[in-house]
Amino acid sequence: LLLPQERLRALLVLLALLPGTGSFYVPGVAPINFHRNDPVEIKAVKLTSSRTQLPYEYYSLPFCQPTKITYKAENLGEVLRGDRIVNTPFQVSMNVEKKCEVLCNLPNVPVTLTVEQSKLVAERIREDYYVHLIADNLPVATRLEFYSNREEEEKKKEKDVQFEHGYRLGFMDGNKFYLHNHLSFILYYHREEVEENQEPTYRVVRFEVIPQSIKLEDLKADEKSMCILPEATGSAPQEIDPSKENQLLFTYSVHWEESDIKWASRWDTYLTMSDVQIHWFSIINSVVVVFFLSGILSMIIIRTLRKDIANYNKEDDIEDTMEESGWKLVHGDVFRPPQYPMILSSLLGSGIQLFCMVLIVIFVAMLGMLSPSSRGALMTTACFLFMFMGVFGGFFAGRLYRTLKGHRWKKGAFCTATLYPGVVFGICFVLNCFIWGKHSSGAVPFPTMVALLCMWFGISLPLVYLGYYFGFRKQPYDNPVRTNQIPRQIPEQRWYMNKFVG
Repeated sequence: LLLPQERLRALLVLLALLPGTGSFYVPGVAPINFHRNDPVEIKAVKLTSSRTQLPYEYYSLPFCQPTKITYKAENLGEVLRGDRIVNTPFQVSMNVEKKCEVLCNLPNVPVTLTVEQSKLVAERIREDYYVHLIADNLPVATRLEFYSNREEEEKKKEKDVQFEHGYRLGFMDGNKFYLHNHLSFILYYHREEVEENQEPTYRVVRFEVIPQSIKLEDLKADEKSMCILPEATGSAPQEIDPSKENQLLFTYSVHWEESDIKWASRWDTYLTMSDVQIHWFSIINSVVVVFFLSGILSMIIIRTLRKDIANYNKEDDIEDTMEESGWKLVHGDVFRPPQYPMILSSLLGSGIQLFCMVLIVIFVAMLGMLSPSSRGALMTTACFLFMFMGVFGGFFAGRLYRTLKGHRWKKGAFCTATLYPGVVFGICFVLNCFIWGKHSSGAVPFPTMVALLCMWFGISLPLVYLGYYFGFRKQPYDNPVRTNQIPRQIPEQRWYMNKFVG
């Protein structure tokens, strides 16, 4: 037999002999290695605006289209988010520069926008829409540079850099509309370490774009789809007149830069983007203050009521409690079963179901399993967890229903499984009809709605019945105070204190 020290040494030797394993920050997602001249596909996701909150497909506008349009198979979360990932005609190769290239049509034949198309483009520019593209699953970002202190601008010349998702479709100057018809792609790659005899491999770690608006007359194209960009000082922007047809060229350029950012850290830039539409500091500050004050009030109320509850449970002090005044007079009626115990237990069960779903989603997200590189994973996980958490919601709803002296547990289980989800589904269906009318990609397709209904009645409903059955068989909850046998008389209320008026 080995001594304890010898066992420890043997264990350390075995651990040292184990082969090293590499791990990634995103479970189930592996990096893609590119060689020089390998194609890097640029795909379009959608058009979004913080003003309208209605996403649209990329080809809802008259952009240049490839020979064959192919939509990517999407998961449930991507469909609910309004993503419609589709291929684009951009031809990008790994570590191959392109100064300027015409995107579609013949080189010397510009794209002609009809009056209807011009009006649509002008409307999207007025509504401040952004275009979202992806390369190697990385979303495109626009670099914003500004000085942190304008007074010391000439001294330090240090700029703060921020990024925003996507790029602006265009801009307005007075009552005129200008379209960004030239895109300068800047892709960053990280060179991987390989052996001497092997071909070097690259990984895409950042995807930026500089949108420009260049007038048709300032762009010079040849027969090989190559173009010459004008100087920055001598070019005019491409105007879109919504009252007539417009001619323009869609062009792009590609520039590659080597970066020290490793593949595992390539999402850090996107996760630190600031969103002016969401005031996270104010939200977090308000939530912390609310929880802090709620905790203080709860401690004060518990200390105050603990002594009163002990006195109410003593049979000798019934005469003393009759002399109470104010809200303490109703202590014997607080836990009396309500008029509709089934609805109360159903709402409690749905709340437990939502709480368990949120708790598990937050825990899984903390483990890094819901990375933004897995598009729609958060929404998909939340939907499936809500369905499977029906067993816990049904359990607590069934036990509360028995505590409230209910007897029709089958009807109560059906009410728990359908009341809250039915109301939410009905509201979403009505809103979805309006979104359909706007031809937005945010509208949930009919097959997806059928799939959600199948998940609802095929997964959630049976699990709620299962949990309700076991919860109804459990012992009911014990009330902290006794309930009076005779309900207290409620005085007549004035008309303005009626529940329907107030």
